[in-house]
Amino acid sequence: MKVNKNYLQLKESYLFSTISKKVAAFSKENPNASIIRLGIGDVTLPLVPAVVDALKAASEEMGVKETFHGYGPEQGYDFLKEEIRVYYEQKGVSLQSDEIFVSDGAKSDLGNILDIFSVDNTVLIPDPVYPVYVDTNTMAGRKIVYANATKENDFLPMPDSSVKADIIYMCSPNNPTGAVYNAEQLKVWIDYAVSMNALILFDSAYEAFIRDESLPTSINQIEGAKKCVIEFCSFSKTAGFTGTRCGYTVVPHDLVFEGVSLNKLWLRRQTTKFNGVPYIIQKGAAAVFSEEGRKQIKENIDYYMENAAIVSDALSKVGVWHTGGKNSPYIWLKCPDGMKSWEYFDFLLEKANVVGTPGEGFGINGEGFFRLTAFNSRENVVEAVNRIIKASQK
Repeated sequence: MKVNKNYLQLKESYLFSTISKKVAAFSKENPNASIIRLGIGDVTLPLVPAVVDALKAASEEMGVKETFHGYGPEQGYDFLKEEIRVYYEQKGVSLQSDEIFVSDGAKSDLGNILDIFSVDNTVLIPDPVYPVYVDTNTMAGRKIVYANATKENDFLPMPDSSVKADIIYMCSPNNPTGAVYNAEQLKVWIDYAVSMNALILFDSAYEAFIRDESLPTSINQIEGAKKCVIEFCSFSKTAGFTGTRCGYTVVPHDLVFEGVSLNKLWLRRQTTKFNGVPYIIQKGAAAVFSEEGRKQIKENIDYYMENAAIVSDALSKVGVWHTGGKNSPYIWLKCPDGMKSWEYFDFLLEKANVVGTPGEGFGINGEGFFRLTAFNSRENVVEAVNRIIKASQK
């Protein structure tokens, strides 16, 4: 028996596992410390009432013989896919139901989608970025090249025609930087992908946080996208489903490479390796699109974005350069006084008892930067920024 030695090329532990271990060690040594977490991008507000009511009703259905559901369709129930189809239609995007695949979240699909691609493909990934993109391709042994996202290009790298890539990862609003591509920039990327006969894997997990109405909330709103883009979406941040698990992926029929339909390949993969999202969860997800559900979820997103504004204002007061927080729940800041990312992590943990995420964990270009999130209570966010200000002024 031989192991997949590509795994040995990975860092010893996942970024957030390392953070958890460091925080646990600090807590053990400082049991009285009141630690505020603005690090991992996990939501803190509960599921909205419309979703909870739908989950309860679906649970009751499962206890009655006439309405009990066993195995469901691997690609999702029609009632949820229709809600998603209408949601896209309201954005001006026409989809067919069988182009929508319901899953247990964008993270899973972003990794699993690689099953249908050859390991011989060259992958282009922005740096800094969500570590899953790099790690899943490293596990498979693919060649990875990077698009440098820097302060100078507003952390929005554009394609370089001299770089050949087969698979391109994009995330907008970006995790970790909070940067968002406009329509013109997305069109340039689409044209580049088409010219390279390449595929874009587009992570839209944070689309619901976009406030600027001039910015697209789906790359499929841009002409030509259906010929070169698979879009990954999530209910995790939008509707607080981080512990409930549901998302969806859009694989257009127009995606044909080497004469093969990617839609059909993905359907075959899912029906073989995935048993589908539970009926109860999909009922809860469908409630996200109801009139009451949308209203309640908007209130939650507004709450988080107000938190982001509080963090941004505080950083401005102490003269810390930062971006994000306007169309994203993430604030990306330049570590003060020339500190490195993990150095600033230790500084905030020890001096302010605040946990953030070192930028270095998102890639080489993240070194010297740091991510804070808006996902916490208003009380904790206000307290955290007051501590950061106090620690920064010493």
